[in-house]
Amino acid sequence: MQVTKKTDEASNIDLLREEVRSPVQRLLTRLQEDLGDDLLSLCVVGSALTGDFHPKYSDINTVLVVRQRSHRLLQLLAGYGKSMGKRKLRAPLLMTSEYIQQSLDVFGVELLEFQLNHAMIYGSDPFTELSFRKQNIRLQCERQFKAALIKLRQGYIRALGKPKLVAGLLTECVSELAVLLRALLWLTDTDRPRDALATLEIAAKTFEFDSQKLSPIMSLKQQHVRPHADQVEEMFENVYQVIDHLARKVDRIGEET
Repeated sequence: MQVTKKTDEASNIDLLREEVRSPVQRLLTRLQEDLGDDLLSLCVVGSALTGDFHPKYSDINTVLVVRQRSHRLLQLLAGYGKSMGKRKLRAPLLMTSEYIQQSLDVFGVELLEFQLNHAMIYGSDPFTELSFRKQNIRLQCERQFKAALIKLRQGYIRALGKPKLVAGLLTECVSELAVLLRALLWLTDTDRPRDALATLEIAAKTFEFDSQKLSPIMSLKQQHVRPHADQVEEMFENVYQVIDHLARKVDRIGEET
């Protein structure tokens, strides 16, 4: 759901899923009371807007755009901590309009994701009109895939190969994959689903890898279930192989552009 101009916060909150409405309304009310004209926009992002949301386990993620950052503002938001946590609201991602514009080249993957999947709750839309350069997105994708390979190698060694620790490493790794896969699809002008498993299937066809190497661990993550100890070694190798394949793919995209 995307709204490009000033929004009717009451109607937009009504469009959110039931589990998300009340916490977001409470957050907005408090922000309006405390920030006044310094509050430029508030939007919901992430799994709260997709089929990946789990009412029991998923957090509610928001982006808060303010006129200017100050230490007083950070102190104020820090004071929201306990009440937000009880309602599964993660700390808002705090930005200014200037910060967004200056970050298109280095945080393009994340901002591209927000542009695709956000619900405006209050104020002007900070994402819909953003424009991205493909070379910046490609470079960030390559950097993050190759960083993931280092993280997997070092993490496995640090975990001493213990299944429980390696399983946690894999879960953490795949939690970032859907966003990167959607960025790769954007680079090839391919439609991007918002749900993780649907994204995986389209990316597997587009970039020629076996989706079954990732779908088991992604499904377990959505269910908040750890893989069995006897599955971990095969899962680790499958995840590593796919990420290595994607790192090579995105590198070749760079050669073509």
